Amino acid sequence: DGDQMAVHVPLTLEAQLEARTLMMSTNNILAPANGEPIIVPSQDVVLGLYYMTRERVNAKGEGMVFADAKEVQRAYDTQQADLQARIKVRITDVTFRDDAENETKTEIVDTTVGRVLLFNIVPEGLPFSMVNQKMAKKPISQILNACYRNVGLKETVIFADQLMYTGYQFSTRSGSSIGVNDFVIPKEKAAIINQANSEVEEIENQFASGLVTQGEKYNKVIDIWSRANDIVAKSMMEGLSSEIVVNKEGE
Repeated sequence: DGDQMAVHVPLTLEAQLEARTLMMSTNNILAPANGEPIIVPSQDVVLGLYYMTRERVNAKGEGMVFADAKEVQRAYDTQQADLQARIKVRITDVTFRDDAENETKTEIVDTTVGRVLLFNIVPEGLPFSMVNQKMAKKPISQILNACYRNVGLKETVIFADQLMYTGYQFSTRSGSSIGVNDFVIPKEKAAIINQANSEVEEIENQFASGLVTQGEKYNKVIDIWSRANDIVAKSMMEGLSSEIVVNKEGE
């Protein structure tokens, strides 16, 4: 749109080295302001990781027990178990220690196929418990933070790239789509709107009686409808975020 911009070219070798050190993305993993990770997946990547790690009742392979992560990978590749099936698997965690040898712990955990597949790309030194949950944006940020502090810069950069590739892969496989039929009108909507209408009518009566000014009436009406809109949106999201299913025991 016609804006002018200054371009600064580092000429000397020292200037180039300083620019490379300060500006490369691999050297800016954490935000200087609060120490939180800057390199955090978003949008499609988060969708893929969430789809990969969520549970689904009655999925194919539910209840199966595996000796290790390789068996889980083989069962998924041969379509013996679905990605979101709840399973048991033997997992070995390695914890790095500065003052002693690395600590190794093996146990059988309740998890899903997708979480075990995700653990395959996690660097050694991070516990399985960090990926044994639904991976939304906050847990992903936490695992990147822990990776940087416990494993180091190089492994964190590689891990962030692997998260991106894995997230895109499984968001594509999920075939996720959204349509107008997915937005179910909440049952509480009529009651919420009626309540807002009665509150607005009360404000109108106060204005007619001279108890509030035109500006006060306007602000209060805006607040009432904004609050009603938020409540309806929250009710709709609560309906979308859960589904009723019957497991094998009929519960």
